[in-house]
Amino acid sequence: MKTLLKTGLIWTLMIGFITTNAANKIYENQNLHNDKNKQFIKVALLLDTSNSMDGLIDQAKAQLWSIVNELSYAKCNDERPNLQIALYEYGNDNLSMREGYIRQVLSFTNDLDDISKELFSLTTNGGSEFCGQVIQSSLNQLDWGKNPDDLKLIFIAGNEPFNQGKVNYKHSATNANEKDVTVNTIFCGNYQQGVSTLWQDGAKLTNGDYLAIDHNQKTVHIASPYDDAILELNIRLNKTYIAYGKRGASKAAMQMTQDNEAESYNKANAVSRTVSKSSHFYKNSTWDLVDAIEEDSIELDSLDDASLPTELKGKSTKEIKAYVAKKSKERLQIQKEIQAFNAKRRTYIASKQKDTKNGLENAMIQAIKTQAKKKNYQWN
Repeated sequence: MKTLLKTGLIWTLMIGFITTNAANKIYENQNLHNDKNKQFIKVALLLDTSNSMDGLIDQAKAQLWSIVNELSYAKCNDERPNLQIALYEYGNDNLSMREGYIRQVLSFTNDLDDISKELFSLTTNGGSEFCGQVIQSSLNQLDWGKNPDDLKLIFIAGNEPFNQGKVNYKHSATNANEKDVTVNTIFCGNYQQGVSTLWQDGAKLTNGDYLAIDHNQKTVHIASPYDDAILELNIRLNKTYIAYGKRGASKAAMQMTQDNEAESYNKANAVSRTVSKSSHFYKNSTWDLVDAIEEDSIELDSLDDASLPTELKGKSTKEIKAYVAKKSKERLQIQKEIQAFNAKRRTYIASKQKDTKNGLENAMIQAIKTQAKKKNYQWN
């Protein structure tokens, strides 16, 4: 009898285990299916960080938020796509020779504060620039996905001959085509020099855009009468974030640091960052309770007091939900106000801009819009 009971218990446990695993697999597969159905703009930015590229890195830092904002106005099939950005540096003597003087700074991420932080951490140093190899590295290491509606773009910027290194850029282009990834090349220098050093050919092989920029040109930011109001709203916006968990405090501090980094260029750049923070691209569910609950990425019952900010310690789940709902409502209203001011700001800047074009920003946006039309993207 005991043997029968033990056998029955074992079978019961095994069946329960199998059933639970099966349920988990179904849940995982549903999540994977949902992820595959999400539409993305995926941008891998490959920056030459050799000695002569200080101006390029400076442009990337100063123009990041304007580029993000322009992408936030995109629609495909009446939907706003998600954005993921990856960052590589290459051609720097401080990097590993075995890796071809290439470093993946960030894999694809939607964490805009992380992207800003890593851009500001880049420094330049002399080295060997292997364009074919860094393109191939980004193709091998990044998850480009298989959604045909995704816009998958590589932007590589530098100023040395495109055919240096052990990896032939033509082979990299073939792999890019297989993954439906378009390679855009940005030569830092004279247009014809870029053509003769094969930067144009590097883009042509994947039907990408070839552009040449003056990487030492200073970024032009146009001030508007709406800037002060938008920056005041940014102060209020930051107060709607509810930091939780182990990363909460440090990520909230990073948010403030990146506000300051943007403003270190000038007020208009800080305004551009604030506009980005009011867009659907700026999500922080890993450390902010408002975004976490909105995206169903956390259960409040699973949080203990140690994970909560001071103002929520000792509160009931009902009280926490009410507090989060209040902050969420405040944030939505503030974001709407920022967007309203930004609409007026864009009109004002367009009237003052005339022929003023920022190098990296203009090159990237021009290429993105050209290629986005092929996949039924529109801008508003």
